[in-house]
Amino acid sequence: MWTQSSKENRLLIMGHEGECEYTDAQNWMVIKGRKWRRTDPELPEDMVAELKSHLGTARNAVRTAKKTGTDEDVSAARNRVNIAKHGLGERGDYWWQLCADKRLARAEDALDRLR
Repeated sequence: MWTQSSKENRLLIMGHEGECEYTDAQNWMVIKGRKWRRTDPELPEDMVAELKSHLGTARNAVRTAKKTGTDEDVSAARNRVNIAKHGLGERGDYWWQLCADKRLARAEDALDRLR
């Protein structure tokens, strides 16, 4: 369900996980009252898809390692999550403060490290 709040000028999206709120700044989104950095919108779609695939795989590895692995396994899996998040621009330097070349290079470096 899509609604537009004219009072606060925010787009609200109702999903199965609850309400997501995208602010006017387009740099952040708010999910269940918590602010999260958005993925860099200037990255090519195929690159974002590959990074998100690696992110999902890494998150699954964290969950598995917590159940059956060692502390080193958990740490290695969390490091892969961190690499993918940096590549997407969701961690590290704010993507909106970097030039496009640096943002693309960061994403390419993350993919090189994850492949």
